[in-house]
Amino acid sequence: MPTGCLLYPTRTRFGRRPDGSENRVQCTDPEFWIGSGLGIGALDGTYIKVKVNESDKPRYRTRKGDIAVNVLVACDMDKKLTYLLSGWEGSAADSRVLRDALNRPNGLKVPQGTYYFCDNGYANEDGFLTPFKGIRYHLKDWGERSLTPQHHHEYFNMYHSKARNVIERTIGLLKTRWAVLQSQTFYSITTQNRIIMACALLHNFIRSEMLVDPLDHCLDDTNSDDEDNDIDLIETIESSQAWTNFRDNLASSMFNEWRDVR
Repeated sequence: MPTGCLLYPTRTRFGRRPDGSENRVQCTDPEFWIGSGLGIGALDGTYIKVKVNESDKPRYRTRKGDIAVNVLVACDMDKKLTYLLSGWEGSAADSRVLRDALNRPNGLKVPQGTYYFCDNGYANEDGFLTPFKGIRYHLKDWGERSLTPQHHHEYFNMYHSKARNVIERTIGLLKTRWAVLQSQTFYSITTQNRIIMACALLHNFIRSEMLVDPLDHCLDDTNSDDEDNDIDLIETIESSQAWTNFRDNLASSMFNEWRDVR
């Protein structure tokens, strides 16, 4: 059975929604956390290889043929894991795992008016901001010799990629730090899921207690001390025209501001 845990509650401060109303949002670098600063983190799924009974292998087999669990990982800008859900079979779709995380009693918490940065493996839905499809996106596409963004969709994707890249680095740190996550073990699947959770907790302890993480020399961010009590949370995921319009308006606003100061 999948095991999920709220590992590190998102630290928030008072900020402003696009309509000017007050909202609690995480302190972030505006260059990386798009536009209004309402991005509270990034999330993605990752495969971790496991050993299961022969009869269970078809359910745990990924598209690449590995036997693994599909682990949902969410993090903040400081590369601390805010939520982790382990145990879903490798054949499970990312969107299905995310839906389960939101429906759990101690599941993923997304305050209303904020969002996580996600890739296009997820739908662009309330609380989960994805890039525009069919538009260049990955950081390697925006090298020094690349053309500057030609329209607001390209500009949005460029900064979305910079923001979402933190989850890629966080997952990389987690797997680099703990070799047990890089290959199969001979423990039961229940124990293996607990090992994944323990590694995540220890990762957060290291990030919190060490002044300099020996595996990462590029971090210089701060967190707020406010608590996120008494806030409305997103409990379901569903597409809406309002959220699509929000993304498009945000992209247009960002691009126009950038073009005006060039």
